[in-house]
Amino acid sequence: MSSDLFISPGFPEDQRLVAARLFWQAFSGKLGKVLAPEEKALRLVERILNPDFAISAIDREGRLLGLAGYKTRDGALVGGSLADMTAVYGAFGGLWRGLLLEVLERRIEPDCLLMDGIFVAESARGRGIGGTLLKAIGEEARQRSLTRVRLDVIDTNPRAKALYERSGFKAVGEEKTGFLELLFGFSSATRMEKQV
Repeated sequence: MSSDLFISPGFPEDQRLVAARLFWQAFSGKLGKVLAPEEKALRLVERILNPDFAISAIDREGRLLGLAGYKTRDGALVGGSLADMTAVYGAFGGLWRGLLLEVLERRIEPDCLLMDGIFVAESARGRGIGGTLLKAIGEEARQRSLTRVRLDVIDTNPRAKALYERSGFKAVGEEKTGFLELLFGFSSATRMEKQV
């Protein structure tokens, strides 16, 4: 990774919209049908991103180039509540979207730091930022006295799965989406873990 990049906890507040856009670029294929239209999805993501559960890659000018999020008992990068959903989509729209997204919710496990998304700006890919952010996530887990990091990768994202494998993650299970494939656009997710 270049010496003009910095890895730091959180993300700069002036980069919140950038973080929301990068998140949406990375996950709109999975969440697009549920959170559409894009304008509302971006408003929701911008509203709920929590920098307390993020590690960022920032360039010398202070621009956010990548971000890795995680989830603990205390919160998550992409948390939010039904109140956040209804503030953006209205009562009915927020309720049905919240119920559908609950299907994708992953539970915290003892001794495990659960990743809550990782994404790198398209213009910054190929510079080792993703691998560097994964190393920083491992360090975060160690600082919290946790023994492993867990993530889930969907079957339509082989590039991400290859990055995780290069970074030492091993597949430990698979979950099928069944009929929800029509809604979320993927048929299975591989659970991957790394000991830290």
